Amino acid sequence: MPGLIDSTEGINYSFISYDNNSITRYINELTQLPVFIDNDSRIIALAEKKFGAAYNSKNAMVINIGWGIGLGLILNSELFRGENGFSGELSHIPIFENDKLCSCGKKGCLETASSLLVVLDKIREGLQSGKQSLLQQISVDNNYEKDLEAMIAAVLAGDQFLIGLISEAGYTIGRGVAILIHLLNPEKIILTGRGAALGKIWISPIQQALNENCIPRLAAGITINISELGYDAEIIGAACLVMENYNISPNSKHKTINNDNHLKKN
Repeated sequence: MPGLIDSTEGINYSFISYDNNSITRYINELTQLPVFIDNDSRIIALAEKKFGAAYNSKNAMVINIGWGIGLGLILNSELFRGENGFSGELSHIPIFENDKLCSCGKKGCLETASSLLVVLDKIREGLQSGKQSLLQQISVDNNYEKDLEAMIAAVLAGDQFLIGLISEAGYTIGRGVAILIHLLNPEKIILTGRGAALGKIWISPIQQALNENCIPRLAAGITINISELGYDAEIIGAACLVMENYNISPNSKHKTINNDNHLKKN
């Protein structure tokens, strides 16, 4: 699930916290089954490591392009979660002075200039100002999934106005990725999430941002790939999360997990 996830304690601090009580404990008590949670971008990265473009990669960054800009990190061949399990908040790197309020409550975050929600807003503004596009209108009822499907179809059909907006967003994402490259020196960047359905259109603007903002030697060997797992990535990642914890969970032989032990060892 999205948000700040403490996978050890089973708490989502962003959206569903049950007054900061454990989600995994709550569901375990209802179902008497082992329960595991993690951030959606991290389990996508786990899927890419096990079955996707990061399979043979020691260090990779998996960029989840969606309503925000998520990040899953593969470092030294392992999924990196950080000290408290909060790693990967690429959306909230404050690199702009655009005075736009982000969903996190801060201003100037990467998300405010590059998420798919921002792209849809720009499309709406452009159409209202008379821009020519295969996409005639954006829904007035904020049906984002429907709007996204229509946008993807128009982009893949060659809509120049929309391609320009996607290129702007891609370049902005590339600026954020350039910062991470200087810190982490990965070998591969993998683009996934809802936005990945647009395919290779992302690669050129992101690469251009890297060309302009990275030390050449750091960026020279990095490849940019589009995930082939599609929307199945989260489901595959969730299955991987269960298998990752199966052998280390107490009483894993199809027995009910003791709640206290589960929370300490999952």
